[in-house]
Amino acid sequence: MELESLYDLLQLPKGVEPPAEEMLSQGGKKRYLPPTSRKDPKFEELQKVLMEWINTTLLPEHIVVRSLEEDMFDGLILHHLFQRLAALKLEAEDIALTAASQKHKLTVVLEAVNRSLQLEERQAKWSVETIFNKDLLSTLHLLVALAKRFQPNLSLPTNVQVEVITIESTKSGLKSEKSVEQLTEYSTDKDQPPKDVFDELFKLAPEKVNAVKEAIVNFVNQKLDRLGLSVQNLDTQFADGVILLLLIGQLEGFFLHLKEFYLTPNSPAEMLHNVTLALELLKDEGLLSCPVSPEDIVNKDAKSTLRVLYGLFCKHTQKAHRDSTPRGALN
Repeated sequence: MELESLYDLLQLPKGVEPPAEEMLSQGGKKRYLPPTSRKDPKFEELQKVLMEWINTTLLPEHIVVRSLEEDMFDGLILHHLFQRLAALKLEAEDIALTAASQKHKLTVVLEAVNRSLQLEERQAKWSVETIFNKDLLSTLHLLVALAKRFQPNLSLPTNVQVEVITIESTKSGLKSEKSVEQLTEYSTDKDQPPKDVFDELFKLAPEKVNAVKEAIVNFVNQKLDRLGLSVQNLDTQFADGVILLLLIGQLEGFFLHLKEFYLTPNSPAEMLHNVTLALELLKDEGLLSCPVSPEDIVNKDAKSTLRVLYGLFCKHTQKAHRDSTPRGALN
């Protein structure tokens, strides 16, 4: 294959070397995702949903995934994730520092995963080698399978498919082949889980967002009044986690010792600690209907902040309504 045509096929920018024949053993294959596939909106959304799900699941262990491609290969996060999802303990060392020990750990985890999914090794769309070599497609197939098994109500984007280029080393040189990789199934609207209310609100009725914010701010200020606190800007005042923790304590009857959180956080790490603790408390109380990333709250993402406050708002406005309804009154 001509070098120039290989550049065009892989859509490589100038200065980035295409795979050399000596990098692949005879008969060896390697898969590549061209930039157009990586930038596909549904492909990016799938990664975002899976990362938020993992981070929410691992909140109690203060583990944060920032890249599915870079953070999953050594088996550490997969180990913790699978143990939490399956509620079992795997016989694998917690910290593996060498490549050999990381591969061994990954092998133990994937064998347990395949048993849980009732898959033989040849049926799985992943392997120790592909995950360890940071093959993003294999990692996504694995995480999608885990989500479908342990979190079937997780709203994954449907019909995610990307174009993949496979380069094979043959006697006559490098050979390429294009194919389409299907990552999630096609579903009809009838089969779709309920859509997130705030995704729909921001998309279909953005003019109503401010009205919702105002209602939630009024609710929050009523509850914080006895503490001498008030909120004017919902988008920014919850970013450090302090007011959120005080609000949760006030509504849910928690006493939070000052040693457990930073009352005046001075860094993003301290803010992240506060928000992570708050989300952990909400998750324990069953008040997180959708995965929320603590980084999104710290980064003042309005939609994520609304999601968190909406669970508290619904629970306690409904409780107030029930308490004020006379016994025997018709609904």
